[in-house]
Order: sequence, then structure tokens, then C-alpha cells
Amino acid sequence: MSATILIVDDDLESRLLLRKLVEAEGLSARVAGSGDEALAMLDGFTPDLVLMDAMMPGLDGFDTCRRIKARANGANLPVIFMTGLTETEDVVRGLQAGGVDYVTKPLILDELLARIHVHLGNARIARGAMTALDTTGGRVLSTDARGHIAWATTQTRTLLCEAGVPGQETVEALLGRMIEMGRAGGAREMLDVGEVRLSIAYLGTDDGVAHLFSMIRNMEGSEVGTLQVVFGLTRREAEVLLWISRGKSNRDASEILNISARTVNKHLEQIFIKMGVENRAAAAASATRVMLAQGM
Repeated sequence: MSATILIVDDDLESRLLLRKLVEAEGLSARVAGSGDEALAMLDGFTPDLVLMDAMMPGLDGFDTCRRIKARANGANLPVIFMTGLTETEDVVRGLQAGGVDYVTKPLILDELLARIHVHLGNARIARGAMTALDTTGGRVLSTDARGHIAWATTQTRTLLCEAGVPGQETVEALLGRMIEMGRAGGAREMLDVGEVRLSIAYLGTDDGVAHLFSMIRNMEGSEVGTLQVVFGLTRREAEVLLWISRGKSNRDASEILNISARTVNKHLEQIFIKMGVENRAAAAASATRVMLAQGM
């Protein structure tokens, strides 16, 4: 199926030119003459990519992009800005509004087409990854730099719905604080939201813009018992495995469990044998899969 490009530009000639260019590439095109018109159109369909004129009367492209990104069907929609503004601050402004790219006018059409195809390809890969996470029951979410949730798997959305709107606001406030504090990957926080206790781990960021977290219902003490039964471990071995699966070093685990690092190493040797794995990374991955499957 052909990808659909939404072209948003207040200039009629530009809209016609871009529509012709896009359709000549075998892509579908729809056009809007203003930010408000574009938003109204998005009530009825979701394009694969948006070409957005930055400077328009009324609602400009930057504000339009922000409103698109606030929508459920627009959070992951790639937006390419087109503008005559060339200052660094203008480029930054476009990226902060949620754009994935920025091209200057007068447009170099071959370059614009190349960028369109690159971002369509990236979007397809991202959608495939998100579908895989949903299908396998992954409990993850992504946020912007302020902690506002941009996307979440189905099971994570279910947890958020249980927490309710005030609960989601509390979750986003915590996510924002974890990002602001520059928490390293693996950092974990517990949060009570009504009757739900959540365990939230910061998984990191690739670009400083999108941040990835895991969020699961915390079932106090049940993780250790589950690891014991599934892998045939002693309770202490299961405790060591639990903290290793949470990204803790041997030294960290020894301090948490109040045992020596040497003892942690000895437990790990037995854990590897019983689990049939060769290293801590494989053990952590297996433990994580089990806990995710159990909704932990």
C-alpha cells in the first residue's frame, strides 16, 4: 500500500508543486492550507509523514506540530519542517516541537525526496518494533524529554488506565524527574498510585529526545519466589539473580543483600549452572523474560 504524505502549506503554488512531486514518486498526497485545517483532517485519518511549512498565518507550523504530537495518532508521526528560516535557533525550535528533520527554502527537490524516503523507512521500522513489543507483551513506554508519555505498549496502557488520569499525571511527573536527574540505564523507582504499586525502570535514550522506560506492576516478594521455582534456585540465589536482572553490579548486589561480593560470585556460579547459561547477561535476560511473562 502506498504511503500517504500530508502537505501543510499556506501557499497554494507550494502545495500544488509538492503534491505533484510526491505523487510522481508513487506516494499518495493530501493537502492542508493551514495548521487548523491539518488538525481537523487528522481527526479522520493518519498519514505516514507530514511536510510542514513552519511559517504560516494563525497557527504556525511549530505549534501545529506540537498539537499533532499531543494526539494519540500523532505521537510517532514523522514531521519534516520546510522554511526559509536558517538560524540555528530556528532549527532547534523545529526539533523541540517534535520535527524529525528540517529543510530550507527554496527547496532542493531531490534532497527533499531523499529525506522523505529515509524517514518513511525509519517510521516503518519503528512501527514494526512497536508491534513486536505489543505482540510479545512488552511493558514499555517512551516519553519526551519532560517525561510526557508519547507511546506505550498495550499492556502498559492497561496499567495506566488502572491508575486513572491523576495517576498518569503522577507517573509522568516521576518520569520527568528521573530524566532530569540524569538517571543511568537500569535506575528503578517504586510508585504507589491508588491501589496499584508500579515498578518503573529507566532504560535509557539514544538521542536525548526520546526516553525509554519499563513499567510493571510490582508484586512485593513474588519475584524471588517465581525465580526460585522456575530455575530451581535457593532463595539467596534467586535474590542475587533478581538484582542482577535489574542491572546491579556484583558489588551493588552484595551491599543490598548484606553479603560479600565473593559470596555473590559463588552464588552466580551456581545460578549459571542451574539455569544452563554461560554469563550474567544471559542469566539476567532469562530472568527478565520470566518476570515479564508473569506480569511482574
